[in-house]
Amino acid sequence: MTVRWLLGLLRHRTGRLLATAAGIALGVALIAALGTFLTASQATMTARALRSVAVDWQVEVQPGGDPEAVLQQLHATPGVGAVERVRIARTPGFRAAADGTTQSTGPGVVIGVPADYGTTFPDEIRHLAGAPTGVLIAQQTASNLHVRPGDQVGIGRAGADPLAVTVAGVVDLPQADSLFQKVGAPAQTQPAAPPDNVLLVPEGLFADLSGQPGTTQFHVRITAPPATDPAVAYQSAVAAAHNFEAQVAGAALVGDNVGAALDAARGDAAYAQMLFLFLGLPGVVLSALLTAALVGSGAERRRAEQALLRTRGYAPRAVLRLAAAEAVLVGVLGGAAGLGVAAAAGRLAFGPSPAGADAVATVLWFATAFAVGLLITALTVLVPAFADLRGRSVAQARPAVGRSRTPWWLKAGVDFLLIGGSLVVFWASSGNDYALVLAPEGVASISVSYWAFLGPALLWLGAAVLLWRVVTLFLAHGRGPLERLLRPLAGRLSGPGAAGLSRQRRTLARAIVLLALALSFAASTAVFNSTYEQQAEADAQLTNGADVTVTESPGTQVGPTTATQLQAVPGVRRVEPVQHRFAYVGADLQDLYGVRPDSITRATALQDPYFQGGTAAELMAVLARQPDAILVSAETVKDFQLAPGDLVNLRVQDSRTKDLRTVPFHYAGIVKEFPTAPKDSFFVANAAYLTRVTGSDAVGAFLVDTGGTGQADVAAALRARLGPGPAVTDLTQTRAQVGSSLTSVNLQGLTRLELAFAVLLAAGAGGIVLAVGLAERRRALAIMAVLGANRRQLRGLVLGEGLLLGAGGLLGGAAIAWGLARMLVTVLTGVFDPPPSAIAVPWTYLAATAAAVVAALVAAALLSARASTRPAVEELRDL
Repeated sequence: MTVRWLLGLLRHRTGRLLATAAGIALGVALIAALGTFLTASQATMTARALRSVAVDWQVEVQPGGDPEAVLQQLHATPGVGAVERVRIARTPGFRAAADGTTQSTGPGVVIGVPADYGTTFPDEIRHLAGAPTGVLIAQQTASNLHVRPGDQVGIGRAGADPLAVTVAGVVDLPQADSLFQKVGAPAQTQPAAPPDNVLLVPEGLFADLSGQPGTTQFHVRITAPPATDPAVAYQSAVAAAHNFEAQVAGAALVGDNVGAALDAARGDAAYAQMLFLFLGLPGVVLSALLTAALVGSGAERRRAEQALLRTRGYAPRAVLRLAAAEAVLVGVLGGAAGLGVAAAAGRLAFGPSPAGADAVATVLWFATAFAVGLLITALTVLVPAFADLRGRSVAQARPAVGRSRTPWWLKAGVDFLLIGGSLVVFWASSGNDYALVLAPEGVASISVSYWAFLGPALLWLGAAVLLWRVVTLFLAHGRGPLERLLRPLAGRLSGPGAAGLSRQRRTLARAIVLLALALSFAASTAVFNSTYEQQAEADAQLTNGADVTVTESPGTQVGPTTATQLQAVPGVRRVEPVQHRFAYVGADLQDLYGVRPDSITRATALQDPYFQGGTAAELMAVLARQPDAILVSAETVKDFQLAPGDLVNLRVQDSRTKDLRTVPFHYAGIVKEFPTAPKDSFFVANAAYLTRVTGSDAVGAFLVDTGGTGQADVAAALRARLGPGPAVTDLTQTRAQVGSSLTSVNLQGLTRLELAFAVLLAAGAGGIVLAVGLAERRRALAIMAVLGANRRQLRGLVLGEGLLLGAGGLLGGAAIAWGLARMLVTVLTGVFDPPPSAIAVPWTYLAATAAAVVAALVAAALLSARASTRPAVEELRDL
């Protein structure tokens, strides 16, 4: 009997079953695809963090420790691969004679490295000129001494004559910050900058630096495969480093570069999980609501079928088995289809799984999605069938007549209470000191404030219930406007049609609310993703400075004729010079940037959130109007208790005497972000004033505007014209390299995935719900035809209902989306770097979504209108 029942459903209720299975498939596919996104994102962030590390461990032998014993323990430690011994010593300075002049430097560092060090750790040393082995001089040191390969450099030795060596090559040290870290010291006590003067010498030559108290480090590569989750990988890395330190019993400390890289990535992983909740969970809820609406539209038919089975002698348990079989059929069909869609959508959106992706986690996500699909089926198909089967009488099943005893204003008060609660949570979670994800540096645990999800959730729920109240109130008391709406379409049938819509107000209100929620999900998700892309581009602009940036190595400035050379390159629209100096405020050394306030905004974008105390235009105008004005970081303002207009004395190097001189400035505002500037403390001042007080107009970098196109080609042309000296970077490179928040996550693929599902949910909420609802009311339309309604009037009623559903859903969805999008962007501010000054609205996508919904509604209405023109006797016979 069960098989015969299912075959009959497939034969006669094919459309309803497929529509219900499609709703379940959407929920399953969305969960599985977002789970794939989360798994792939974690693997990508872990792999990217590890790629950024040149040396995994820097094991420094402590005073009194035995280097050989430490080395032996390293070789015995599981997961340890290559190990290289490195010796580091301080020197009073370097000296060189070139071109008839003698140059000398201040204190420096000499590093003794083995011959194969560059092969073992290729990312630690970048060769620029000369031989790759022998005595290697850092690029900045070579610039300070005016030496090149083949020249001699004297290494100062305390209590002895300088040791003369011949330079074999010039190198750059990309990982200088970690290379010269103070091993074992907290991050707050690390050196503010790596040493300016560095020389790398072979191990044998290092031994000639007698009398220099040096330190011994072992640079280590870890070969053990890490976990894909950055948080788990971080805990494992920290535990391994602590275990080694315990094994050597204080003889050595570990500079855990792997742990430091994963420490930053684990916060990004936590934000990826928040994106999963904020952007994915509403879609799953919508798919469940869509399925419930599809099942609920056939409630009367289901009750009639159950009653017929009962009259033919079937026990309630047997009827329930048939309902359970139907639920299993729908759930399995929808779940299987959803998993197939998720697999295809995940590959199209994210590409092949990244190396190291956890296949077990992906399988678990797919199994979880399938289980959720079965749960949705049970709640939306089986539970209503069970409730209908509990023997309610006709009187109990008939809706109550008359007004509800609960006043409408009290019901509306509950709605506003929900919305007010969401605003309270939103206010608390969007304060200046609030952090959605808190990952303290060096602390293994991460604190994630999931309660902030209540704000958008309560707003979504409160707005939906309020929209329900408004629609039902309008349909119950607005027969006049309804008649006027239907009269051009249904003619004399507009009055009965309006009365029918009023009687069906709960069903119609449910469809309108569902469509509005689907549209709000699509719109709010699109706005969030567009804002993220906008800020990711702003982050790349901040990091690189402009479309293309030309920068000399530290210690030298770009020559005055370079601006003309840059302007002559095809594709260059504008060139903006930026000075770069260093200045002491008290004992703190900070970067000092000199800009031309009248023209800086022409080459690069300056957003208002970068500043405090005025807009970008206002503060640039202050720098232009008051040459000695200066913009200061918020940290410096707090440390030195500055107030607007306060005198700030900076010590800046005079280019004529090479001595530090005190230069007066006046505090004019706070700068939080600036092109090419570091993320910590720095100053921004007027370039003309800086030139006058230092005696030098040397430029540290040029910001090159290409009009937003052809950055890579212009950068290549500049490299060919300028040679190997200046560093030329373009926006396309920086866009792929910046590591702020979730830039390592394939958010573009997530955007395509979510927006595609959003369109499907919106179209389904409009078209499928309308079509199924009208199909269930074919009997009423047939009775109207028997009573004298003509085909044009029946088509008008169907089209009028579709018009009402579309108008209510679009207007309600737009209102909910506006509030929800602003709340999402504000609550998830930690995802953005820098924070947005305004949300980005993707009008093209929103128009396409609205067009898809309108097309689905029109198609559903036309198909239903066509069915309504069948002969009434034939329609009633089929029913």
